[in-house]
Amino acid sequence: MKKFAVLLLVAVAMMLPVFAGGAGEQRVLTLSEVHAEGYPTTLADQRFAELVEERTEGRIKIQVYSGGTLYGEETGSIEALQIGDLAFARVSASPVASYVPALNIIQLPYLYRDGDHMWQVLNSEIGQGMLEEIQASGSGLVGLCYYDAGARNFYTTKPVTCVDDMAGLKIRLQNNQMMVQMVQLLGGNGVTGIGPNDVYSAIQQGTIDGAENNWPTYESMGDYQVAPYFVLDGHTRVPEILLASEEVLASLDPADVEIIKECAKETQAYEIEQWALREASAEEKVTSEGVVVTELTAEQLAEFQERMQPIYEQYGAGYEDLIEQIRNVGL
Repeated sequence: MKKFAVLLLVAVAMMLPVFAGGAGEQRVLTLSEVHAEGYPTTLADQRFAELVEERTEGRIKIQVYSGGTLYGEETGSIEALQIGDLAFARVSASPVASYVPALNIIQLPYLYRDGDHMWQVLNSEIGQGMLEEIQASGSGLVGLCYYDAGARNFYTTKPVTCVDDMAGLKIRLQNNQMMVQMVQLLGGNGVTGIGPNDVYSAIQQGTIDGAENNWPTYESMGDYQVAPYFVLDGHTRVPEILLASEEVLASLDPADVEIIKECAKETQAYEIEQWALREASAEEKVTSEGVVVTELTAEQLAEFQERMQPIYEQYGAGYEDLIEQIRNVGL
């Protein structure tokens, strides 16, 4: 019975984006979010919904379905956006790069000096131009704004204080060939095929020597208990993107579409703030329980960066000028 109720909820929700009431009636749209309640992006989704309902004077109501209730995978929500079965979705920039290849460049390892540098890039003509390219790509998607997902760092069963310490380490990675190559260039062995919920046991059993992720995931999954060495190398910073369905937006009053876009932009700063709070909370918890955090010097970090030249030659081919522009932002 419970399974039937969930399926009915999903079926009804998927019909909501195309519902258009008569004059004076409320339009109900849906937003899909794979993260749980209370997560920074989910909080931003909910703030977005509140702002839109308030500023359209109730003409548009956005229902946020978190925890993967509608679509457990972000690729599924993207497909639903494209055919108008879903109005909004928060996704990683990674799958969107299939439509805007330049988005692959902002995911290159050791590209940014720090988080501030990344946001200077995303808020510049470079980053905003990529958002505009999403709709121009003919994908049926509209990029509304970026959200923060922090930096991914290595955490291991033994200290890593320089690039030579990575030698031979088996590191769990997402199924991403560029990341596998990155670890190989650092002297380690990239291991894929291990789900995020299985990282803890894989480390505990010695199948892997560590993994890589952001502070909140490291803390919430409990991985810090079996891999208590966290090195702040910040190898990648992959932003999130709040997407809209071009088909659904086209069915709305143009004035309301502008309100939606303005509200989305406003929630970016809110999400960044919520992410910073969540990161600080996670860091405080794990360090209070004995995690050893290593901050690399500029010279040590440069050793990691220098190993990445083959990746830049392969994945950055044709985008050399863009990479240089990104590196020079804020200098």
